[in-house]
Amino acid sequence: MRHPSPYRAAGTLLAAAVLPLALAACSSGTSGTSGRPSAAPTKAAEDPDAGLLTGARLKKALAPASFFAAGFSVDPDGVRDSGATYTAPSASAVPKPDCSLLGGTSWISVTGVSGVSFAQNDYVSRTTSEDIAQEIDTFRGTTSAEVLKDLERTAAACTTFTDAQTHSRVKVTGSAAPGPGDAAYTLTLTDSAWQNGTTLIAVRAGTDVVSVLSTDGHDNGAATAAKLAARIVTSLRAEHQRA
Repeated sequence: MRHPSPYRAAGTLLAAAVLPLALAACSSGTSGTSGRPSAAPTKAAEDPDAGLLTGARLKKALAPASFFAAGFSVDPDGVRDSGATYTAPSASAVPKPDCSLLGGTSWISVTGVSGVSFAQNDYVSRTTSEDIAQEIDTFRGTTSAEVLKDLERTAAACTTFTDAQTHSRVKVTGSAAPGPGDAAYTLTLTDSAWQNGTTLIAVRAGTDVVSVLSTDGHDNGAATAAKLAARIVTSLRAEHQRA
């Protein structure tokens, strides 16, 4: 969680000391010596989350059960969202990312940056144990673009990591590629101990970042991941139009 800078506290004390002088120099309802009314704060200054979707709205943009192939069902333990309110964003200094996070369904957390709202769930095949996860995170300002850059740095730092279950070495390759949104980055995980690899795709769509994981199929999950990411971005844009 971010904490206020100590300089902000010092500035507040200075403003308190200057205030009586300002009141003596200015008449009521004016600002400075111009005599003009003080400008009303902008909406963005009043509400930094204005125009951003809540977790309850993001949940509607996730792909429904009908999108997934027969045999896949939602994992109740993986269904989460931030509800109808916003949370304070945070950014943790990550000198070296925890590469093992790439093996989890909420792998986007490897960047150390959290947004103001999110929604996610996870579908698992009852017969093959293949996994397909989807998540949307919403950020203020231009933070979503920074998240994509962080993923590129992660790929450079995490060329390999150890699988906690098989204790084998996972190879990581990353590449930027055209996507359904404003920018996209793909990470591919392969391991000789696995039957199939894993594809992770992150897509930036305005202030939102869509992240998916897929082990479905025989192509390291790539085709399913790409199809799912495109499906979510399309639904996300429609949800913004309805907001």
